[in-house]
Amino acid sequence: MSAGSELHVAMPEFSGKAAPVGLHGRASNISEAAERTRILQALKDAKGMVGGPNGAAARLGLARTTLQSRMRKYNIGRSYQ
Repeated sequence: MSAGSELHVAMPEFSGKAAPVGLHGRASNISEAAERTRILQALKDAKGMVGGPNGAAARLGLARTTLQSRMRKYNIGRSYQ
């Protein structure tokens, strides 16, 4: 809704002001820790199986290769597979 016949939209990216810090960069360490914990729990629930219909990747809704990539990212080794 707008007062009058013109629409006024706040667009901070064009106002010359700096954007808030939280809008740029990678996800916070908290969310990365949460994702790592989810992966570990899925691997535990899948009894270490990464792929397949009952594997951790399927439980997380990820492709097997995506899960393997994230396992490398979070340094989750074979002891959890």
